[in-house]
Amino acid sequence: MDAADALNEIAFWLERSAAPTFKVQAFRKAAGVISALTPHEVAERARDGRLKRTKGIGDTTFNVIRQAVDGDVPDYLEKLRQGGAKPLAAGGDGLRPLLRGDLHSHSDWSDGGSPPVLMADAARHLGREYLALTDHSPNLKIANGLTAERLSEQLDVVAGLNSDADGSFRLLSGIEVDILENGELDQTPEMLDRLDVVVASVHSKLRSDRRTMTERMLGGIRDPHTNVLGHCTGRLLQGSRGTRPESEFDAERVFAACAEANVAVEINSRPERQDPPDNLMQLALEAGCLFSIDSDAHAPGQLDFLQYGAERAERNGVPAERIITTWPLDRLREWLNSRT
Repeated sequence: MDAADALNEIAFWLERSAAPTFKVQAFRKAAGVISALTPHEVAERARDGRLKRTKGIGDTTFNVIRQAVDGDVPDYLEKLRQGGAKPLAAGGDGLRPLLRGDLHSHSDWSDGGSPPVLMADAARHLGREYLALTDHSPNLKIANGLTAERLSEQLDVVAGLNSDADGSFRLLSGIEVDILENGELDQTPEMLDRLDVVVASVHSKLRSDRRTMTERMLGGIRDPHTNVLGHCTGRLLQGSRGTRPESEFDAERVFAACAEANVAVEINSRPERQDPPDNLMQLALEAGCLFSIDSDAHAPGQLDFLQYGAERAERNGVPAERIITTWPLDRLREWLNSRT
């Protein structure tokens, strides 16, 4: 098999299992190194040992490359494939096959680890029909949020990737835009007008009092550009960033506003978020809300986190017809356009 493909697939499986970033990057970096060479050059340098002395190639990645150029599936990859044959989540079997797309993902344009093309390729490999690229907005400087100028440049990249596609998959333009303290969205209305998908989330001052947070969220929901309310409580249950309690807000008012404004409530599939909690998901159901099961992926392998969201939605009795990421693209785009 192609050695670069083998390295990238290993990285995918490691990302999917939430392996340490440094471990994933070793394989992505090695794939980048050999991608600059022809297959003949890779094979020749692997067999005579020169590749082993190349910066960015370690013992493990060299062994993977050597086995691949010899025509074998590398042992490291085969082991990961066997592990990956098992579902990530114990449930969600009825809902998981119905998911057609994902409206929340990040690339290396903000705080993701891979370029948009690799995110799109992975989504296509997983059988998705569409993926929204939703990098952060400028207020989130720690995540390298996109200014209007950078976002405009990214739109050209998205258009270029779609022009090369065969029509079976669509990369949607989008943003995860901060809901600022005054309830406004952290991007110009002119730029938001140009996007397919707007996920609005709170990322700062998450311990604000209940009244302040409620009014802030309502402002973001009522903006006609908003399509999806992202990870509504902001909680963290595990992971390298530690834990964080839920934000306090009037959930009945917030979900009533979502239902009235036709804004979907995100079921965030990241294992450290599991947001909203089950009790709030039930409140959103009772309020008549639509939902969007999203991965919030920051790397290609994390796109498969949708399994966790499907499991939680199914366990809480969320009907498939109220989950917009089960809809075909034509229906989804009609709904997205109805907000503006």
